[in-house]
This record gives sequence, structure tokens and C-alpha cells, in this order.
Amino acid sequence: MTTDLKTADIGLIQRILPHRYPFLLVDRVTDIDGCESALGIKNVTMNEPHFQGHFPGKPIMPGVTIIEAMAQTSAVMVGVSMDTADQNLLVYFMAIEKCKFRRMVVPGDRLMLRVKTLRGKPGGKVWRFGGVAEVEGELACEAEFTAMMELPSE
Repeated sequence: MTTDLKTADIGLIQRILPHRYPFLLVDRVTDIDGCESALGIKNVTMNEPHFQGHFPGKPIMPGVTIIEAMAQTSAVMVGVSMDTADQNLLVYFMAIEKCKFRRMVVPGDRLMLRVKTLRGKPGGKVWRFGGVAEVEGELACEAEFTAMMELPSE
């Protein structure tokens, strides 16, 4: 395990991920420990478009967007570790498993996205991650997911 933890601010995140508003779902990634683990931060705000219909009068962050935020955190972790900024890294879901939702996430919450690599290595295309999403220390979601990551030249 490395001790040189890294952080990705929104500028670096946008240089690694192709996602943009309204589908960029992570604001900062901290505690990046190589390709092993990282902590993503998502500030949930009422002006996000999914709250218009999910649900009128009772805005709740859709579960699929929580899982997507965990996946984006994982991709940033790998991107920082493999120095893929400005290389158009593409990430595709292959599987989502063991997913459970435990708490609603609402505007005003700060979603803490803890991810770790279960399988995968630099240079490899298929990665498996485990993630948990918490609000104020309370578990909101947990899941394992598999993704394929590739650079356009591959």
C-alpha cells in the first residue's frame, strides 16, 4: 500500500472522464491510493435535472446515479494512477452485483463514495470494484461492479 495519497479536483476529473453536466456525478476524489482505493465526494444539489421527475415534491437521488457516481470515482482513481488525463479514457459498465440501497439521498446531502479495486491491474481492460456510498456516516448504497476501461488507441 502506498503512502503517497493523491487528490483529483474537478479540473483533473474532467481531464480524465468524458462525462459532463448533467452526467458528471463526482465533484472531487481524495485519498487516491494507487489503483487500490479512493474516496469520491458528490455534493447533492436541488438543481440537478433528475430531481424534476424523481420525485416531484419529494426529491430523491436515483439509485442508478449513486452507482454511477461510485463508478466514476473508480475511473478517476484508475485514471490518476495510470496518468490518463487528456487521453479520452472510456469506461463501460459490464455488471452490477450485490447492490443494496439503505438510505435515501436527497438535496443537501454530501455523498461520500468509498471505492476499492477487487480485481484489475494497470494496463488491464476489465476491472472489478466494490463501493459504498454514505451520508454523514450512514450507509446509503453498496455494490460491486465490473467495468471495461480503454483508451481510444487500444
